[in-house]
Amino acid sequence: MHGFGRYLAAALAARFASEGMSLAVVLLALERTGSAAHGAFVLTAWLAPHVLAAPLAGAAAARTRRPRLFHVGVLAGFTCAVAALSVLLGRAPAPLVLAVALLGGSCGPMVTGGMSSLVAGLVPAGAGRDRAYAWDASTYNAAAVTAPAVVGLAAALGSAAPAMAALALAGALAAALAATLPYGTPPPGPGSKPGAGTGANPGSAPAAGLGAGLAALWRIRELRAITSATTLAFVGIGTLTTTSVLLASRLGSPGAGGVLMTAFAVGALAGSVTLSRITAMEPGRLARRAMAGTGVALAAAAFSPSVTVGAVLFAAAGVCDGPLLTATLRIRSEYAPDAVRTQVFTLGAGLKLTAASVGAALVGFAAAAPPQALLAGISVLILAAALLHASVARQAPAPVGAAAATGPSEESATAPTGRRTPGGP
Repeated sequence: MHGFGRYLAAALAARFASEGMSLAVVLLALERTGSAAHGAFVLTAWLAPHVLAAPLAGAAAARTRRPRLFHVGVLAGFTCAVAALSVLLGRAPAPLVLAVALLGGSCGPMVTGGMSSLVAGLVPAGAGRDRAYAWDASTYNAAAVTAPAVVGLAAALGSAAPAMAALALAGALAAALAATLPYGTPPPGPGSKPGAGTGANPGSAPAAGLGAGLAALWRIRELRAITSATTLAFVGIGTLTTTSVLLASRLGSPGAGGVLMTAFAVGALAGSVTLSRITAMEPGRLARRAMAGTGVALAAAAFSPSVTVGAVLFAAAGVCDGPLLTATLRIRSEYAPDAVRTQVFTLGAGLKLTAASVGAALVGFAAAAPPQALLAGISVLILAAALLHASVARQAPAPVGAAAATGPSEESATAPTGRRTPGGP
């Protein structure tokens, strides 16, 4: 696990900057222009490139002969865009601001899924890597808890500009730490063999072209199952912030929407950290249980009589949601062909963010509906995602040699007895 501690610090810093941008951009635009809509347009420009840039970034990362320079360069570009927006937003012509946001947003897939693809090169396959992905997932949740709090506090004390500066400093720290990481060929897992996890015949692998990652997501059933399910689930997750504000208002506490989302984020952090010690459960089953638990908890929250009860149920939903990212990262690592590993990670992250953006837009059209109905709709989407995963994954072959497993380490998702060779579509 050489360098993994530095990787976690780099990932946390980068994701702190990424998570804080959504709130900081809107607050800074409101402060300087008096229009939150201006901030919303800039934020849209920041998020829009994710799904388009994901295959390009993944292919470039896979082909580069100097991965250290590539990763550090992308993080540096991300940081420069944040710093530039802190200066230009509300002061420079809108086309220039939007162009900077588009360029910075194009670096987003490498800050999220792209960085997660480095874990396989830092930690040997097995239970240790499964735990490593759980810790990696916790950096997303920790950033989701701390970044909005820091940005909101800075804005409340004076201005959103210092908050943007703090995000830029976090990005610079991430780039500096990324420069110290070892970059090399991912170590093979125990019992691994050529072609395993590719969905192809042994010894063959997809070419690392721009469409190879998308082809792998479709052809390999495990990847298709988790990608389709999490994309559907994130249509619901994308509506959760707005719905929580509406629900808090309906319960008589208009300013408590942030409390509900903080409870969800804290629960997710607790869930992901707790699951870092559990590696025996097959990640597909873990993902389904996580989505089912989240859906049930949010359905119950729709009937909350008070914000306090709602916060408890949102926290419970977060605890269930935390392991979902852990399971997703484990599945991508185990089944993605080496040649397109980074593309698989960046595409998966890009599709989820795009789905969340779609959900946020949809709830805007349905904002007049009762918030309880909106929350119930979110829970239905997440439960449907669990069923979708079960339906797609059920077609995959059963694990070979599962009956021979005799201990927790042998039941690990990356151990020989738990590994599957996916069939054709």
